[in-house]
Amino acid sequence: MTSPPPSAEPGLAAVVRRQVVDVHGVPASALVAEAARPQAVIVALHGGATTSAYFDHPGHPRLSLLRTAAAAGFTVIALDRPGYGSSAGHEARMRTPEQRTDFAYTAVQALLTGRERGVGVFVWAHSAGCELTVRMASDPRGADLLGVELAGMGRVHHPRAVDAMEKWRRDPTRARPHIRQALWHPPHAYPPDVHGGHSIGAASPAYEGHREGWQEEFTQLAAKVPVPVHLTLAEYEQVWANGPEGLADLASMFTGAPRVVRHEQAGAGHNTSVGRTAAAYHLNVLAFVEECALGVQALPTEKGTWG
Repeated sequence: MTSPPPSAEPGLAAVVRRQVVDVHGVPASALVAEAARPQAVIVALHGGATTSAYFDHPGHPRLSLLRTAAAAGFTVIALDRPGYGSSAGHEARMRTPEQRTDFAYTAVQALLTGRERGVGVFVWAHSAGCELTVRMASDPRGADLLGVELAGMGRVHHPRAVDAMEKWRRDPTRARPHIRQALWHPPHAYPPDVHGGHSIGAASPAYEGHREGWQEEFTQLAAKVPVPVHLTLAEYEQVWANGPEGLADLASMFTGAPRVVRHEQAGAGHNTSVGRTAAAYHLNVLAFVEECALGVQALPTEKGTWG
């Protein structure tokens, strides 16, 4: 029996639809997969240089967070972050972090109109999308969230990334380090037609190139997050410090969260939701979302003993 081609990969039956809503005169787009009677709603925020397609990679339904989560009983709204999707070209209306945070909250409310919400909303973010999520969760409105997942982020850059940048600063005649190699390392962590992200790539809005002072602000905002936090770093992460030490450092920042869970995703590179282990990663975090929906209390090791 022959294997089906990638375009016919066996997958999940959830229907994924694109929807556009108005946010103060700016169109906001999203991919939506609905569960009939959802336990909760997951809002997924993609990283840089891609769109909501990151959570529903073409031709690979088993890698799709939207399809996996909908099958597990969660409605998923994968929002195109400010300056992506339908809102591309409207960056002048979203120059400040406050404007972008309000854009996201308003878009989610509009997308939820007429939809069942279950017990509440959980925000799931990857890479650059984690900045917006931390801002949303530390905002007064964040107290109503069920929890957050933050994947592919950190406070300290990976030693290889630091070394490459230092060599370039000492000798600017060198080719500037290409972040794309770190983002997609190692190739074997991804299906061949997925590696490099060509089919889900998008231009980044200008504001993403100006994040001076973000690390200091991140430390302040993380301490204000009042809801359960799940943190994921990939085994082969090369942008941020990974492993137990990287996770412990990141977890130590969320001093106001009632629960902080750390997870190292085996076999994964930076882009955890489109790699070969994406289904394993999604199921792991969905278990946490279910616990948040049920109001499960933190274990003693999840209450601040992160060393």
